[in-house]
Amino acid sequence: MVRCSNNLVGILNFIVFLLSIPILAGGIWLSQNGSTECERFLDKPVIALGVFLMVVAIAGLIGSCCRVTWLLWTYLFVMLLLIILVFSVTVFAFVVTNKGAGEKVSGRGYKEYRLGDYSNWLQKRVDSDKNWNKIRSCLVDSKVCSKLEAKLVHVPVTNFYNEHLTALQSGCCKPSEQCQFTYISATNWTKTAGTHAIPDCQSWDNAPNKLCFDCQSCKAGLLDNVKSAWRKVAVVNIIVLVFLIIVYTVGCCAFRNNKRDDSYGYGYKP
Repeated sequence: MVRCSNNLVGILNFIVFLLSIPILAGGIWLSQNGSTECERFLDKPVIALGVFLMVVAIAGLIGSCCRVTWLLWTYLFVMLLLIILVFSVTVFAFVVTNKGAGEKVSGRGYKEYRLGDYSNWLQKRVDSDKNWNKIRSCLVDSKVCSKLEAKLVHVPVTNFYNEHLTALQSGCCKPSEQCQFTYISATNWTKTAGTHAIPDCQSWDNAPNKLCFDCQSCKAGLLDNVKSAWRKVAVVNIIVLVFLIIVYTVGCCAFRNNKRDDSYGYGYKP
């Protein structure tokens, strides 16, 4: 008797196996061709993900199609752990991104960002000098401010104030509105005389590799990007979670079929 659940698990895992190949290839490519530390930082996680998906898919494929009960049991156990992990990560992502948003500035096309508006957990990640130095290096390498300067070269101040800047551009590439600096260009401002009560005003430097990369506003701008990205990932995770639950349910049916075949002494018949 044809076991539809076994065949379905086999087909689904064959698709996952095919998807793991470009993921693994992409990780290997990054490790060999990444031009910056930030790009190379992703190679190991991507390779690990590709290998994990490939091994799990092979286990599910052999366990379901070849009626290898112990291998299918291992596959289902790993799938259960994966479901719990994805569920936990999704809930965590929604919890830590439920706070924080840019503040509208009167007469400006952009928003400004405050580090204290975001969750404590996210703040601790960027408050660490070790973490921020790596992130800062990546932001400089990405040329986020250099591109803004090139885009708005010779733009008058009124046009600049009407620009819809991204969170990173607003937080890292220009001083805070409260500093009251004089505009020269998008990333070049003249400091007003005297001391400033706001630390970000003191941190500002016109040097292209400094600007406001050490400002609290830059960290806040990064967290706003992280918040948006994590929210999107969380939505994708929900879809993945539904898929995993379906595969796990079908896999349980295939496992039951294997156990029934074992109890009746049926072996795998190609």
